[in-house]
Amino acid sequence: MSESWIVYIVECRDQSYYTGCTVNLEARIAAHNSGKGAKYTNSRRPVQVVYQEVYADRSAAQKREAAIKKLRRQEKQKLFQK
Repeated sequence: MSESWIVYIVECRDQSYYTGCTVNLEARIAAHNSGKGAKYTNSRRPVQVVYQEVYADRSAAQKREAAIKKLRRQEKQKLFQK
């Protein structure tokens, strides 16, 4: 049985958004908030999850992550402000 991959968007302290993917969202958010996550979020802590999607495999998750990263701020907000 394979792991599910999660594509997520977090809102940073400065109201910017960071998008990533992981198999363990709780651990990833803890890493972001402890300063051991992405360089981008290190100086923008704390972060909080505002959106997530689940995918069956890494490839699909990474494709969706790339697509979300290309969206404008307002388009990202439409995903989680329904």
